[in-house]
Amino acid sequence: MSTELLAELKQAVDQRRNFAIISHPDAGKTTLTEKLLLYGGAIHEAGAVKARRAQRHATSDWMEMEQQRGISITSTVLQFDYDNYRINLLDTPGHQDFSEDTYRTLAAADNAVMLEDAAKGLEPQTRKLFEVCRMRGLPIFTFFNKMDRPGRDPLELLDEIEQELGLKTYAVNWPIGMGDRFKGVFDRRHARIHLFERTSHGTKAAGGTTIDLGDPRIEDLLERDLYYQMKEDLELLDGVADEFDLDLVHQGKMTPVFFGSAMTNFGVEPFLQSFLDYALAPTVHNSTEGAIEPTHPDFTGFVFKLQANMDPKHRDRVAFVRVCSGKFEKDMTVNHARSGKNVRLSHPQKLFAQGRESLTEAYPGDVIGLNNPGVFAIGDTIYKGKKLEFDGIPCFSPEIFAYLRNPNPSKFKQFRKGVNELREEGAVQIMYSVDEAKRDPILAAVGQLQFEVVQFRLQNEYGVETRLDPLGFSVARWVVGGWEALESAGRLFNTATVKDAWGRPVLLFKNEWNCHQAQADHPELQLNSVAPVVSGQEPQSL
Repeated sequence: MSTELLAELKQAVDQRRNFAIISHPDAGKTTLTEKLLLYGGAIHEAGAVKARRAQRHATSDWMEMEQQRGISITSTVLQFDYDNYRINLLDTPGHQDFSEDTYRTLAAADNAVMLEDAAKGLEPQTRKLFEVCRMRGLPIFTFFNKMDRPGRDPLELLDEIEQELGLKTYAVNWPIGMGDRFKGVFDRRHARIHLFERTSHGTKAAGGTTIDLGDPRIEDLLERDLYYQMKEDLELLDGVADEFDLDLVHQGKMTPVFFGSAMTNFGVEPFLQSFLDYALAPTVHNSTEGAIEPTHPDFTGFVFKLQANMDPKHRDRVAFVRVCSGKFEKDMTVNHARSGKNVRLSHPQKLFAQGRESLTEAYPGDVIGLNNPGVFAIGDTIYKGKKLEFDGIPCFSPEIFAYLRNPNPSKFKQFRKGVNELREEGAVQIMYSVDEAKRDPILAAVGQLQFEVVQFRLQNEYGVETRLDPLGFSVARWVVGGWEALESAGRLFNTATVKDAWGRPVLLFKNEWNCHQAQADHPELQLNSVAPVVSGQEPQSL
C-alpha cells in the first residue's frame, strides 16, 4: 500500500464516528435524532415525531406509514458533519415489532447510544437491545431523556444500570433540577454549568449561558437550593462512583451517562461533543481471513439492509453497505462473495433518510446506498483483492405466522414481485408449506405491526390487496442437520413443519411448552432459535 493511501485512510478513519440509537418506544429516540441533525447543521428546524399537520415531519421518518402513525418502523441512515467529524447515524425502529431490523443495523454500528426515559428507567425493549450490543461488544453511551418532566432520582437511575445490566457508569454531566425546575446540566469534564433557554419547542438550536463553577453570577442565575443540591450530589458522586476509564468504555464495560431533554434541546450539544471525544472510530471486522482493519488497503464492505421503493416513482431497490476497509470509489468493480460474480458499482449514493445524492468516494465507517437489481442479499460481502467474507447476519425466531392470500388472480405478477422484494428487504420472514399444493407464502414476524406494514406496502407500492389467515403458532425453531436430521427423528406431535426461503426445515410450535416437550421426546434432535447464516446460496422466490 502506498504511503499516501495509508495516510488518507488513517485521516478518514480518525474523522469518522458511526453509531446507532437504541431505545424503548416513546423514549424520544426520533426526537433526539432530529436534534443531533439540528446541531450538525444537517437540518435547520427539527420536526416533532407526532407532528401536527402544519408542522414538518421528522427527517428520519420518511415512509408514509411512519408519518401517519408517528412512529419509526424502518431503519435509516443519516450522515452529517460536526466539528470536523463525519458522523454516520444509524436510526433504528423504536417499535418492538421491528427488533430484527434493529439487530441488523447494530451489525453495522461501531457504537450505540442507549436512550432512556428518566421517569421510567430501563424498559424491556432497551434490555433486549442492550444484550445485542453486549454480544457485539459495542461501546454504549446512555442519555437520560425528558429531564424537563417529573422523573426518578438520577442516582437511582445510575444504580439501576449498574445492578441490572452489570455496567459501570460514569456521569459525564449532572442535571440541575428536574421537571419544571430543570435549569440545565453541570459538565463534570470541564467543571462548567450550562444553563439553557427554551426556544420554540426546541425546533431551533438552544441558546444559553455557560459559567464556571466558581463564578459569582451563579447566585443570580440559579436558585440557592438547586445549587446546593447539585454540589451535594457531585460530592457524593466523587466519593463513591467509579473513575472514568476510556478503555472500559471501548470494551462495552462502562457507560458514560448524560442527562438532558431532547424536546427542549437541554444537554444535547454537550452530549454530542463528549460522544465524539469518547466514541470508537471505525474498528476491525471479523472475516474468513481474520480481523480486517479499517486501514486495510483493499475495499471491503457488507450489506446490512435492503430497502425497496424509497423513491416510489422509480420503483428502486437500495442496498445499504457498511464500508469496512479501504477506499470506495464510484464506478469501481468489486467481487460479490456469495455469487463469485463481478459487480460494477456505478451509481453509489450518500444516504440521508429518503433523500439521496450521488457520491464519488467513501471510507471505513461510512454507509453507502447501492442500486440493487436483485444482486444483493442481507449479509452479503463485497470486496477487492483477496477473497473474504464477513460474519453473516442471522434471522431471529418469529412469533406470529399467517398465510398471505392474494384474492385477485389477475394481480399475481405484482403480488409475487412485492412479496419477493419485501422478503429480500427483511421486512418480514417468508416461509412455505411443505405441501406443494399450498403455494401461498407464510408470513413470519416478531409482531403484528410487521404484518400491517407488509399489507400496507403491498397495497400502496404494488397495487395488491391481500388478506391474512393466521396460523396458531408462536415459536419457530430451525432444525440443526436439516431434512436428514428431521427424518431420523421420526414422528413429531403438536408441531408443524414448514420450510424457510432457503428450503431449510423449520418446526412451528403452539408455545414454548410444546417446543420443550418435543425436545424431551427427541433428545437427538437439535433445534435452534436463530437461523443458520447462509453463504453462497440464493433464497427461493415465490
